[in-house]
Amino acid sequence: MQLYGTITALVTPFNKDGQVDYGALKSLVDWQCECGVEGVCSVGTTGESPTLNHEEHAKVIAKTIEYADGRVKIIAGTGANSTSEAVFLTKAAIEVGGADATLQVTPYYNKPNAEGLYRHFMTIADLGLPVVLYNVPGRSGKEIPLEVVERLAAHPNIVAIKEAAGSVDRVSEIKRRVPDFTILSGDDGLALPMIAVGARGVISVASNVIPREMSDFIRLALNDDMAKAREEHLKYYDLFTSLFIDTNPVMVKEALALMGKIDLTFRLPLCETTDEKREKIRKVLVSKGLL
Repeated sequence: MQLYGTITALVTPFNKDGQVDYGALKSLVDWQCECGVEGVCSVGTTGESPTLNHEEHAKVIAKTIEYADGRVKIIAGTGANSTSEAVFLTKAAIEVGGADATLQVTPYYNKPNAEGLYRHFMTIADLGLPVVLYNVPGRSGKEIPLEVVERLAAHPNIVAIKEAAGSVDRVSEIKRRVPDFTILSGDDGLALPMIAVGARGVISVASNVIPREMSDFIRLALNDDMAKAREEHLKYYDLFTSLFIDTNPVMVKEALALMGKIDLTFRLPLCETTDEKREKIRKVLVSKGLL
């Protein structure tokens, strides 16, 4: 299976009562598909996975698959810091049917050693659903060592890695060690340089807000039209950075609420941003013709 292009790390919209807003979710999925993204990642970090219970988690994935109706690839975020919980969530996604892969975050907080990480990901891969490793040491407190990535890449069900460590050097080293292994940028602002050294696309926060523009930009880069891709990168770079002036997904939800796409609702411990930061993202959206 090939994963490439723009894969949106989709938000999970809540209504004013704090419940999942499935009507808004359908509208978001339809919009993403119509704008030409290659995939949607459901219930990842941007989808507020830590605040969904297991029933909601499985249902949001199932509804995302239903709403997409085969138009794009679906990556189900079913990772956890407990291997048994990750197995439970992944089996639930498998039972629903229709997911193309699962996103498996590095187990957070408990900081397993290299062998523990290897066994964790191998256990998930043995379930049969293709696995995208998710290296995000800023959130998990632990990087997947390069030696472990190299070992894991030999498993036929481990098909890609989302690199959100902020390191183009690391992407280069993975490509040197495992040339055919798929790498997806986990940072919008680093998508272009990562593609330049071998990444195949991005799992994107910004494409929640600019799905068509992000898709076009990434296709330019993948087609080696680097001059035009650089223009698009620079055009939207202030949006990329503005979406992270507060904890993700706070700012992308603020942006979508300003655009009238969702209600501005979070579950604690996440909450709305400050007036100053909201005004900053509003100005950026205006400058891009999005408001």
